[in-house]
Amino acid sequence: MPEPITIALSKGRILEQTLPLLSPLGIEPLEDPANSRHLVLPTSDAGVRLIIVRASDVPTYVAYGGADLGVAGKDVLLEEGGQGLYEPIDLGIARCRLMVAGHPNAELSGRRIRVATKFVNITRQHFAAQGRQVDLIKLYGSMELAPIVGLADAIVDLVDTGNTLRANGLEPLEHIADISSRLVVNKAAMKLRHRELKPLLARIAAVVAAR
Repeated sequence: MPEPITIALSKGRILEQTLPLLSPLGIEPLEDPANSRHLVLPTSDAGVRLIIVRASDVPTYVAYGGADLGVAGKDVLLEEGGQGLYEPIDLGIARCRLMVAGHPNAELSGRRIRVATKFVNITRQHFAAQGRQVDLIKLYGSMELAPIVGLADAIVDLVDTGNTLRANGLEPLEHIADISSRLVVNKAAMKLRHRELKPLLARIAAVVAAR
């Protein structure tokens, strides 16, 4: 019996919005991923299984063959580089914007500024493309606190409604990229398991197109 197709997902918004795309295909986890302690979940389709990993690890699992497919935010793919991956389908889920944010009317040009972010590669590229010099401070959470306490002049973070920024006296200042989640495919698997993966990709694309 052939090895099941393995799809890497991360808990949270991406998982919640991916499962309704798989359900019409007859692919549903046999355990509730939100409550299960298992990291490998069989599905109602014996030929497909899910693995639950950190969002930032999805590209790595797919690129190195730990999974055949995965769902990753474009922010993660931009930050990590996405080497060894195809991105055949924009799933159109988990939409948000990657923004430079800070105090209203903050003066960010004409001087070297400090920027707090977990997206250090994207941030460096964004400011370098404009010929602007920045000192990067890597943080993993509570990003909005950095400008408030003077740790940084600005932050680069994902913005959905902007409510958290406004609640902390901040606002979006510069747009970097529109973000959504993409289906990513291992390049080697696409060649070796072409007959299995191509029909599945076509079915997922059809579900996305019909939404």
